[in-house]
Amino acid sequence: MSTPAGQSANDPPEGLDPADWAALRAQAHRMLDDMLDHVQGVSDGPVRRPIPGTVRAVFAEPLSTGPSSLEAVHRDFLDRVLPYGAGNGHPGFMGWVHGGGTVVGMLGEMLAAGLNANLGGRDQSPILLERQVARWAADLFGFPETASGLFVTGTSIANFIAVLVARRAALGAGVRTGGVAGTGKRLVAYAGAAAHGCVPSAFDMAGIGSDALRLIPSDADGRIEVASLEAAIRADRAAGAAPFMLVGTAGSVDIGAIDDLTALADLAEREGLWLHVDGAFGALAMLSPALAPRLKGIERAQSIAFDFHKWGQVPYDAGFILVRDREAHRAAFAADAAYLKQAATGLAGGSPWPCDFGPDLSRGFRALKTWFTLRVLGPEAIGASILKTCQMAAYLAARVDAAPELERLAPVGLNIVCFRFADAPGDLDALNAGIVARLQDSGVAAPSTTTLGGRLAIRAAIVNHRTREAHIDALVEGVLALGRSAAAERSRQPLSV
Repeated sequence: MSTPAGQSANDPPEGLDPADWAALRAQAHRMLDDMLDHVQGVSDGPVRRPIPGTVRAVFAEPLSTGPSSLEAVHRDFLDRVLPYGAGNGHPGFMGWVHGGGTVVGMLGEMLAAGLNANLGGRDQSPILLERQVARWAADLFGFPETASGLFVTGTSIANFIAVLVARRAALGAGVRTGGVAGTGKRLVAYAGAAAHGCVPSAFDMAGIGSDALRLIPSDADGRIEVASLEAAIRADRAAGAAPFMLVGTAGSVDIGAIDDLTALADLAEREGLWLHVDGAFGALAMLSPALAPRLKGIERAQSIAFDFHKWGQVPYDAGFILVRDREAHRAAFAADAAYLKQAATGLAGGSPWPCDFGPDLSRGFRALKTWFTLRVLGPEAIGASILKTCQMAAYLAARVDAAPELERLAPVGLNIVCFRFADAPGDLDALNAGIVARLQDSGVAAPSTTTLGGRLAIRAAIVNHRTREAHIDALVEGVLALGRSAAAERSRQPLSV
């Protein structure tokens, strides 16, 4: 390997590179092997381990002014970080809609870190790769060639971007300088009562106000009531408000419900509303031929937000916003700045840049781990893993329905099952909350809780591609054992007078 003129290969390194590349390389291989061992054996240990007080205390220590060896810091990672994560890589993790990740995605992330590309702009191959993934996403959802897409941290930011694009489309260029108040219009939008909490937050951050988002009641299946939605739009127009946006849900956070997207698309077309679909995890059901028909109508949306890091199993984070009209998308964000001047050739070429489609100028190479995941594993295998999680949910629902002491609290549309232990005296909410906490601390399984119809439910969201019937059985048996123990303890307690 050549060295720069005037510099010997034996000279000490300049900058922050290692003095001993051979030692660094050996340690790096050990670190990679440790992570491969971790992923290979992730199913063997507990879902999670509670963090000891001694470990918590370490993270309160101040930063040392001097350097530490890479080996020592890696050892601290192995001892103090790796054992005490949330556990979403484990097949027994069912608490929240977290993907389990893959080795392929991990390696893609490693390559991205080594390249250290800033994907805000400039004419560079990483941006071409991100555009390719965006085209794949557009094809998946039946969007036209004129669509645009952008990687972001997650669906919370993707939904926010969609609101800003819809706001600009409704109010024109002046809203970017004069704000919503300068237009003299009172914007209102609509979503189902089951919409994720980040949706009203997006309207808050956009300066429209969360009160401008009308939350429409849900039907028995957790879908937005279209008749109530139509009535709300009529009432707002009569009151002088300006309806501009409708947010549909593909996979609600509580029970995994999918709105009637065809009915919403018809309504949005009649009323002149921007139809956005929050498909944080559910949108990727399009990868499964058996599940894709449930999303009929999504191809008519103006924008879709979803996460590759959920059902797509890409390591965190890899959120995505897809917009049907590239020019409408760009008009919401592009700005003139001397330091961002674009040209026909050189590094200033490649217009338009990703920074023209979102708020970030500094952007990591999230697309690479997604590109690796899609290419190496293939969309068919990912779609099959998505379908498998739904089959595991159906298996769990059947086990719940067959157990007299358990009660299911919601229909199972996709991969989320909500139930509770119901055969006990006293406060069932407190009992089931205690069951969940004890399960999580035991490491046997990690469900979460939610509230449905005023009742606390044990919520099992099966997203991990590694989850099998044995892990479902462990969850059910754990709930039954803890529930029976708590019920027996309550029965022994004297009644208060």
